[in-house]
Amino acid sequence: MNEILEQTIAFVKKILAGAEAGHDWFHIERVYKNAQLINQAEKGDALIVALAALLHDIADPKFNNGDEEIGPKMAGDFLTELGLDAVQIHHVQQIIRNLSYKASLGTITFQSRELDIVQDADRLDAIGAIGIARAFTYGGYKNRVLYNPEIAPDLNMSKEVYKNSTAPTINHFYEKLLRLKDLMKTDTGKEIAAERHDFMLVYLDHFYKEWEGKI
Repeated sequence: MNEILEQTIAFVKKILAGAEAGHDWFHIERVYKNAQLINQAEKGDALIVALAALLHDIADPKFNNGDEEIGPKMAGDFLTELGLDAVQIHHVQQIIRNLSYKASLGTITFQSRELDIVQDADRLDAIGAIGIARAFTYGGYKNRVLYNPEIAPDLNMSKEVYKNSTAPTINHFYEKLLRLKDLMKTDTGKEIAAERHDFMLVYLDHFYKEWEGKI
């Protein structure tokens, strides 16, 4: 198992060299660590959890013209070369396909304990102090405004509308980030998410006060 993970880590680092800072190797590493922590309590298949966490963002659709199959295919080809069996490969691919928040806005046809674990791990990295930093990093990458009081958050977006949104970064807190706490599947994920959620609320309170010149 250790050799498989070492080869996977090397592969992911190579693929993500030069990636946007919010979706780079360090994001993967944090999700990998979160997944391992959650799995201590959830007792999922350790190899599937580790591989899915490491490979989940090797070809994020938002950086690949919205193509949601590049990532699963790349992961499948790589794991085939490593000699994993078809059942393991399919499981990892299904986790990658169904992991993202936008996937949850569509029809979910796959479920597993390992998906819950890796999904919670990924969502934890989208909230709290690091989640805030990642949101503004991506907003800057897309040249989005920080905040526009005249543009209200869209709280009922379809998957397609969400994928194509160009809204201010602050809107993203209401459209996704503040919703993640209640979408956690595991007890460990829920516990960690609660503290990170509260931190975002404090941040937003300060943001609006500073915007209005009140502090």
